[in-house]
Amino acid sequence: MAHFAKVENGVVTQVIVIEQDVLNLGHWGDPASWVQTSYNTLAGVHSQGGTPLRKNYAGVGYTYDSVRDAFIPPKQYASWVLNEDTCQWDAPTPMPTDGKIYTWNEPTTAWVEVVPPTEETPA
Repeated sequence: MAHFAKVENGVVTQVIVIEQDVLNLGHWGDPASWVQTSYNTLAGVHSQGGTPLRKNYAGVGYTYDSVRDAFIPPKQYASWVLNEDTCQWDAPTPMPTDGKIYTWNEPTTAWVEVVPPTEETPA
């Protein structure tokens, strides 16, 4: 079995698990509107050491870029830029790697530390 994404006007509207020969019967619409995707592919890397397929596993709302032959997730923040190698969106500044938890603040275009509530500073 393989995973296929239905692409309409460049946007993924459905993802199913089906055999290619069954999909080719046309019961799920025009077989040409379905593009194979790999559950094990993320950011251009196959998690099990295989060959990555189309940069990312497709999800509903993703874009399929036929020129790049890649599935691209929706852009979360206006300031983020597409990484051509991974087809993932990158923040304009890297997230700190100091072991703390951060969230992105779009109005300031900066990472902000998430401080868990304590008894002294409840949520």
